[in-house]
Amino acid sequence: MPKNYLPHLPVHTVLPELKSTLKNGSAILVGPPGSGKTTVVPLQLLHEPWLKNKKILLLEPRRIAAKAAASYMSRLLGEPVGATVGYRIRFEHKISKATRIEVVTEGILTRQIQNDPELTGVGLVIFDEFHERSLQADLGLALCLDLLELREDLRLLVMSATLDITPLATLMNNAPVIRAAGKSYPVSTNYLQQQDDRSIAMVTAVGIRRAWQEQQGDILAFLPGAYEIRATADLLDEELPNTTILPLFGQLPPRQQQLIFHPDPDGNRRVILATSIAETSLTIEGISAVVDSGWSRLPSFDPGSGLSRLKTVRVSRATMRQRQGRAGRLGPGVCYRLWTKGMEHNFPEFHPPEIRDADLSRLVLELALWGVKNPDELQWLDPPSSGHWLVASELLLSLGAIDHKGVITTTGRKLVALPVHPRLAHMIIEAQKLGLGSQACDLAALLSERDILRRRQPTVDIRERLQLLRQGLKSRKPAGIVARVLRQSDALAKTCGINHGKRMEDNSGLILSFAYPDRIGKLRAGSRNRYLLSGGRGAILSPTDPLCSEQHLVTPVLHADQAEARIHLAAPLSMDDILTHHAHAVREEEEILWESSRKKVSAYRRTRLGNIILFQSHIQNPPTEKVEEALCQGIKSLGLSCLGWNKKDRTLQNRLLLLHREMGSPWPDVCDETLLSDLRWLVPYLTNKTKIEQVAGLDIHSILLNTLPWKQQQELDRLAPTHIQVPSGSKIRLVYEADGSVILPVRLQEMFGLQETPTLCRGKVAITVHLLSPARRPLQVTKDLVSFWKNGYPLVKKEMAGCYPKHYWPDDPIKATATSGTKKSMMSKK
Repeated sequence: MPKNYLPHLPVHTVLPELKSTLKNGSAILVGPPGSGKTTVVPLQLLHEPWLKNKKILLLEPRRIAAKAAASYMSRLLGEPVGATVGYRIRFEHKISKATRIEVVTEGILTRQIQNDPELTGVGLVIFDEFHERSLQADLGLALCLDLLELREDLRLLVMSATLDITPLATLMNNAPVIRAAGKSYPVSTNYLQQQDDRSIAMVTAVGIRRAWQEQQGDILAFLPGAYEIRATADLLDEELPNTTILPLFGQLPPRQQQLIFHPDPDGNRRVILATSIAETSLTIEGISAVVDSGWSRLPSFDPGSGLSRLKTVRVSRATMRQRQGRAGRLGPGVCYRLWTKGMEHNFPEFHPPEIRDADLSRLVLELALWGVKNPDELQWLDPPSSGHWLVASELLLSLGAIDHKGVITTTGRKLVALPVHPRLAHMIIEAQKLGLGSQACDLAALLSERDILRRRQPTVDIRERLQLLRQGLKSRKPAGIVARVLRQSDALAKTCGINHGKRMEDNSGLILSFAYPDRIGKLRAGSRNRYLLSGGRGAILSPTDPLCSEQHLVTPVLHADQAEARIHLAAPLSMDDILTHHAHAVREEEEILWESSRKKVSAYRRTRLGNIILFQSHIQNPPTEKVEEALCQGIKSLGLSCLGWNKKDRTLQNRLLLLHREMGSPWPDVCDETLLSDLRWLVPYLTNKTKIEQVAGLDIHSILLNTLPWKQQQELDRLAPTHIQVPSGSKIRLVYEADGSVILPVRLQEMFGLQETPTLCRGKVAITVHLLSPARRPLQVTKDLVSFWKNGYPLVKKEMAGCYPKHYWPDDPIKATATSGTKKSMMSKK
């Protein structure tokens, strides 16, 4: 092999150190984009003695990067892809017996380890672009670290451009960190002068026009997803003369993706509209300017609903530096950042690793196959979320992939062998048993790609998509995404040993129900587009969708961004199919429950599938205890006020509370919270009652009083009586307040001669005396009668004697005789 077949790149300067380090163990290589990590390092290490003719596995996070890296290295060697250097990606590979370097996507590594736990014949595993922290990369590294216990001769090399290296080095047993310089040219940066709140596509289109006018060469623009790419392309259409606009995203057909690696055949300038797929690994010739929208789209998993959705978020500072660097790969460049410089301080330093916020179903299943029931058994840079792990485990248990102990089952081993989500794998296997495997492969392929009717969505009915596939089959050369879905379906069928025969559309709901048993929905009563799913989530259809009013649906694609998830794909499901094929999950039970809408207790015999009720009938004479329990739940939900408390009831409650606060046990705490938390005091009076109207008529005063023994009831009247006798001889009702105060409202003349303020609870509580005028209007509030007689009374007398001359206003109230009448009545008594 020629010695100078490789271009001289910055990584060459650290190759001696890297080779020496790998001779003795694993290593970490840090270098910016363009330093040569991806292509130079594998080729330079290929003939190291410690490899002993073993293979190198080079992991790439994306299929396009894997194929591009394999192609570039093969060109450097003057060989076709599949000779010394080959690749393996999902449903495609170019490998031969001569292949020594296999460029694989991260999921392929997991499969290779599971199929051969010793990775026989592999001497080095390279994790490229590890800073992207994909779920599969984290899983692959955890498995490889575990594998090192068996393979002392195996080496790991983790390569990254922007990553906090210290935790990674610690995880890898303090692996040496080698740093390579980058080959980059200066890139000047332009910011917006003020924030632009228009749509991402509109702001990006403006930025591209500016870059096109101010710069020469090709332009690379970063957008969050395919939707924004198409919208931006539409805005630029025919505005930029002699310019070719090229999209670049993961779901684009391979032929269209490859266009970015070649100059325009007509010599036009190019504007490449790309997702994060173009941030690393790929070197695109001719780029002199980068336009960065400042947005990324990341998956987000909600463990509460078991649903994933893509969130559009601000880029991290590490990501924006990566994007900026694309403008300086081949010469000086310019980066247009479509935000103000001040906004940049609010951007996160790094995006969170996918393992923190992802659906872990596949990971849990892979680890179950590896023999791991608890993630703590492996070494992780970031351990999986416990909540997400639990949700994934429950899903796999419902699919029969693991048992209650987390051990993989025979079904689970079948699921993990298929290169699709466990849900879809289960769907294919179950459908295959019914002779519906061909259609199941079509559905799995459809669900693995973007919606093929995205631009013209007349309905969420997935059968419309199947019909489009059938039309593609009839045509000799199906194009675009339809062709890609058909290729995936064929590849799945081949993997599963399914012979694509006649495809039928009328079994879609049944087939999908095998993948989404928790998303079987039943139409809510009184609605034509709102559904309750068997998993407990609410879901809603567009009110104009033709599937509205279908009694049962399976909903494989939902957007969980609202209280009720929006249904994006669905298929009808018959009751017969539910009862026949999901009989194991259907349960019959008796339910006695409180119906809040009717404010009553109802008793039903129900047939359920998860949270949805398939059938129900009323139960006659349900158990009394269950009815009382349900009625108590209703009372708790409504609050004690539903019992119809009156003033007398509240007075008794306040008297008891006063004694409880002042004298403690055995006086009970009868505040609302305590009474409501334990309704045993009320239960004996609920017999034969089912409605709140029946409860509202109860005699709460007697019920509360009867919670006390007879002697304590007598003591209650002595310590906290309802009435008190005043000096005039009148018995006045006391007012017991909720705050513990006790009020005696009494006319002033009836208190003459009394020097000590009345008390309760054996002198612990002074009564608050509200002294009233003869017309029962407030004159004075006091807890100190002696002070009032001396200081307050003279002023009151001066003002009131003229107003009420017929009433008694003595000069000395302490020595005066109390009276409830006038002067005349006092004289007549004498």
